[in-house]
Amino acid sequence: MNTDTAPKKAHHGRNIKRLREMLGIKQETIAIDLDVTQQSISDMEQKEVIADSILEKVAKTLNVPVEAIKNMSDDTTINYINTFNDTVTNNNGAPFSYNYNCTFNAIDKIVELYNEKEALYERMLKEKDALLEKFLSK
Repeated sequence: MNTDTAPKKAHHGRNIKRLREMLGIKQETIAIDLDVTQQSISDMEQKEVIADSILEKVAKTLNVPVEAIKNMSDDTTINYINTFNDTVTNNNGAPFSYNYNCTFNAIDKIVELYNEKEALYERMLKEKDALLEKFLSK
């Protein structure tokens, strides 16, 4: 048999890990959603074949089709990732979104927070001085 043309068998655990990492989801997050330990998720990611019932739960948690986990190969990884919807739901069905594009300049935010703290500190000093003067005048 020519092994060059034989279809490669997908490694379910490796595909779960790949998808999880590409989506920026930690093992702990999946573990919480599936009500298992983080070590269980780590062990799962080592398995070549995972039961369909577990794959369905993991796929739901990652908000990907089960087929993505079952059939993903190195060549198809990018195609799967590019077709995902940015809005996902947690186990309770509540939507939350991943924001991949930073919409603010981090340095500007740091400067803004510093200025706010500095202004707060100045107000506190003025209030302290006013209270001290009031106390000393009595």
